[in-house]
Amino acid sequence: MARIVYVSGTFDLFHSNHLRMIEYGRGLGDTLIVGVSTDELVCTYKKPPAIPFEERIEIVKALKYPDVVIPQHSLEHTQRTQDLNMDVFVVGDDWRGKYDYLKELGVKVFYFPYGRGISSSNLKKQIFQDYEQIVAGSDNHDNPSPQKKEG
Repeated sequence: MARIVYVSGTFDLFHSNHLRMIEYGRGLGDTLIVGVSTDELVCTYKKPPAIPFEERIEIVKALKYPDVVIPQHSLEHTQRTQDLNMDVFVVGDDWRGKYDYLKELGVKVFYFPYGRGISSSNLKKQIFQDYEQIVAGSDNHDNPSPQKKEG
């Protein structure tokens, strides 16, 4: 029997850990479905994504690993589990424990370890810090008067 794997995420500022998690999901079954959180969903629990939903879903669709990429409108996956007949659920380890309820439905839950380093939040912080340094180091001066001095 074919195993259906569902990978859940926002995939904002797409980076190598996102790719690793999707690739990991690919290796856990026969059909890989990736759910990309909509902007409306993300805004219910944190600040809006830097990259709009339409762009994020197109990036994930362009990858070689997913069989299907769909919008994700809810963090609650009981109905989705049943509708998609999923066997495996994969999400980043920053959600550890939040989806254990799916185990009661017979779904194996994997919390993918991002480890240290790259995350969308860290990328945003780094971009901001780099921007602040650029601004601080910019050439601040008063512009001279454009009028010629007589003399």
